[in-house]
Amino acid sequence: MTAFKSDFLNTLQERGFVHQCSDFEGLDALAAKGEATAYVGYDCTAPSLHIGNFLTMMMLYWLQQSGNKPITLMGGGTTMVGDPSGKDETRAMRTVAEIEANKASIRGVFAKVLRYGDGQSDASCSTTPSG
Repeated sequence: MTAFKSDFLNTLQERGFVHQCSDFEGLDALAAKGEATAYVGYDCTAPSLHIGNFLTMMMLYWLQQSGNKPITLMGGGTTMVGDPSGKDETRAMRTVAEIEANKASIRGVFAKVLRYGDGQSDASCSTTPSG
């Protein structure tokens, strides 16, 4: 196991999150200085997240715990279009009101895990419009 300078990468490595990276040295240097920022985007097709989102949520949590900045992006626009992943069925289309309610619910889930605010390592939640 590689020892990194940053608590962030050491924690992810210990927990089995890391498979590969295009620039470990660069990411490690940023994270060690508390200058790493990462975002993950979430579709708002349901009022809560599924278990597959837990990994990214925990990655953002450890990013913040190590003094870096997480961003959660709640997509309204992407939720309104069909799923482009080649599945047999497209996702059910949601109304703007349903999408906005789902966004609010998902933000509530994240507020239990991440600290939102204006501080350097506080998370920010960016939402895209739904209409």
